[in-house]
Amino acid sequence: MKIICKKNQKGFSLIEMMVVVVILGLIVLGLVTFFTGGTKSWVAGQSQLKAQREARQAMDRMVREIREGKNVKIGSTSHLILFVTPFDGSPDIQYHLNTGTGRLYRNTANAVIDNILNLSFTYFDNNGNPICDVDGVPIDPLDIDSASIVSKVHIDLQVDVDKDSNPDITLNTDVNLRNFGLQ
Repeated sequence: MKIICKKNQKGFSLIEMMVVVVILGLIVLGLVTFFTGGTKSWVAGQSQLKAQREARQAMDRMVREIREGKNVKIGSTSHLILFVTPFDGSPDIQYHLNTGTGRLYRNTANAVIDNILNLSFTYFDNNGNPICDVDGVPIDPLDIDSASIVSKVHIDLQVDVDKDSNPDITLNTDVNLRNFGLQ
């Protein structure tokens, strides 16, 4: 029996083609996984940056208004502050946190920022002594004239973007009242 052997065979066999298709498929799958992970990471980073920017803007606004305010009154919870702004003579301004929605409001209808995990105001007198107990609960807010003794407010703001109960962004600051003692 004579075997015919052709020396210049051109083309690929079926097995070679299947091996190439499988290898290319694995490479494409790896690239898709890599790009999908990169996209998710980029989106998460963008939402973190947006939340950080909004938290800073909210904190800056609260600091500016409280610093310029007068007659700062201790709120009934540590999530509430009331004060009057002397430059526009408007009625009491109030910042409060709706713990159910995680939304910070200025007065009653204006939402300032979302995704707040915690907001607390701590009040200090002229000597730097806290006007609250250790848990941040005001000491008898109705029994004291808080508008005449609050000279500094400490604000602690925690933002949770991904709803995992761990704050992603924590901002805190002390605000010294410029109009303390002036009526």
